[in-house]
Amino acid sequence: MRVTFYGTRGSLATPGPSTLRYGGNTSCVAVRSDSGTLVMLDIGTGAANLGRELTEQGGKIRGHIMIGHTHWDHIQGLPFFAPLFAADNEWDIYAPRGLRESLQDTLAGQMEYTYFPVELHQLGATIRYHDLVEGSLMVGDIRVTAQYLNHPALTLGYRLEVDGASMVYVCDHEPHSRALALATGAIDGQDAHHAAFLANADLVIHDAQYVASEYPDKVGWGHSTVEYAVAIARHAGVKRLALTHHDPTRNDAAVDAVLKGLEDSGQTAGIEVFGAAEGLEIELVGIEQPAAAPDSSARISVSSALVAGKVLMAVSDPARIDMLRKLLAEDHLRETFVALADAVATALREQPGLVVLEDAGSDEATAIGREIRAAMPDVPIVLITRHGADGPSEGGVFTDRLVEPFSPSYARARLRAALMRRASEWVRAMKPPDEDRRIASLRKLKILDTDSEERFDRITRLAAAMFNVPVALITLIDAERQWIKSASGVDVRETPRDEAFCAHAVGSRLPLLVPDALLDTRFAENPLVIDGPRIRFYCGYPLFLDDGSCIGTLCLVDTRPRDFGGRGLALLSDMAQLATNEFVQPA
Repeated sequence: MRVTFYGTRGSLATPGPSTLRYGGNTSCVAVRSDSGTLVMLDIGTGAANLGRELTEQGGKIRGHIMIGHTHWDHIQGLPFFAPLFAADNEWDIYAPRGLRESLQDTLAGQMEYTYFPVELHQLGATIRYHDLVEGSLMVGDIRVTAQYLNHPALTLGYRLEVDGASMVYVCDHEPHSRALALATGAIDGQDAHHAAFLANADLVIHDAQYVASEYPDKVGWGHSTVEYAVAIARHAGVKRLALTHHDPTRNDAAVDAVLKGLEDSGQTAGIEVFGAAEGLEIELVGIEQPAAAPDSSARISVSSALVAGKVLMAVSDPARIDMLRKLLAEDHLRETFVALADAVATALREQPGLVVLEDAGSDEATAIGREIRAAMPDVPIVLITRHGADGPSEGGVFTDRLVEPFSPSYARARLRAALMRRASEWVRAMKPPDEDRRIASLRKLKILDTDSEERFDRITRLAAAMFNVPVALITLIDAERQWIKSASGVDVRETPRDEAFCAHAVGSRLPLLVPDALLDTRFAENPLVIDGPRIRFYCGYPLFLDDGSCIGTLCLVDTRPRDFGGRGLALLSDMAQLATNEFVQPA
């Protein structure tokens, strides 16, 4: 794995004679696997230099851009990244899912004509946008794990593993414990969870914008101190630590002084610590391990209809109630405010998607949280408290803590992160290894977006009758959509590919049987399950062309869970072959 720094500055680009060695461009790091998979981490102003390098190499460029969050300093390089303008290039862009706007909408906002002469939709490359919550996915041969960070906006850190080596990229993260930010106190609770994310990595690139003496004036700004970054990396057994997101007021000499201070104090014992610098290239050589199983999938957050479930607030302070009510209204979330003593009964009755409890200075909130957790093990519970050094949970009761004082933006980010963690039971299907050839074979049939044909409708009618299901479909999985050639029992022509059950069958090239979607973490919170048509049962059999390309499925759908024996699957296989025959011969 080869790691190259193109931007290391935080908040504001500061090019000039005093920042030549560590660099003045904002965040951008390139990672390449031995096989050539290219992943960009953030696309700050440093991306312009990387783009010029890639363009000068010539040929088609295929890459992935993983954005920690969409604050300006992490996306300002996008309009100046030359490979996005070339028609032959392909890029996948990933970032944290918001409650309302999609990633594509957010990025389009900074490229509106008012701000920039070229709009997002005018970029020439093929660009696919992916809204992520916590989870894992395969990007080429690189396994990427995403985890929420502690910042006043929804922010993800990324752990990349390939070729036996591992690296972690953590920008815009604030210690959960304010004592740890000042280099005191134990590493536990959410900070221990953060350390586990970094565990034993060959390289960690960690936010280190401030030093401990600066932190009291920066509480809630969403950044780490160098002391915290070193302490957490040592605790996690990290081999090398690159301090990044240098404060714009800190020139080269000041960064040198920070590093020397760490060394003189003995804090760097047992770990290699250095300042991230533009142009620095690091080769990570790991121990060869078996290739990652090709069944990892990106977790995609659910539609706002699900996330906008009721939030239960056991809060008594009038000013805090007013602030939280405004925050929830901005995100179109419905809320119920109750007294702490009524929280358990209300939670059991209303089944909220999020519970917020206020620490009244006793153990009452913890006891109530424990009772709710026992009855509702998956619901996120957030505690509002003045006590942040004790860790985020007592026996796993609390998902997160809001430690006073906190700003409205910080509270919004923590509540959103809690909701998004709850909203992760929907998995995007992996793409098959022959995706490009498969799409070419499908489009060669010239059958997409054609009118209904009796030769296909006859098959879906027979399938619905034979298996006594309300819906039978012949579906074709295109690059970004599921297009339905024939439907019995429902009037629909296409859905997004990310929502399609059939995309999983095409990705695995195997029959897919889901007896009850609500009990399957791949589909439980898929919009097709929680909204219309409320799928509970699904069985899909892949359709293969003579060249081996899997183009779609013949599938059965029911709004009730049901069993489906081996004989049923054999019959569905026979009918799938009839459908395939119609694709490979003239109408």
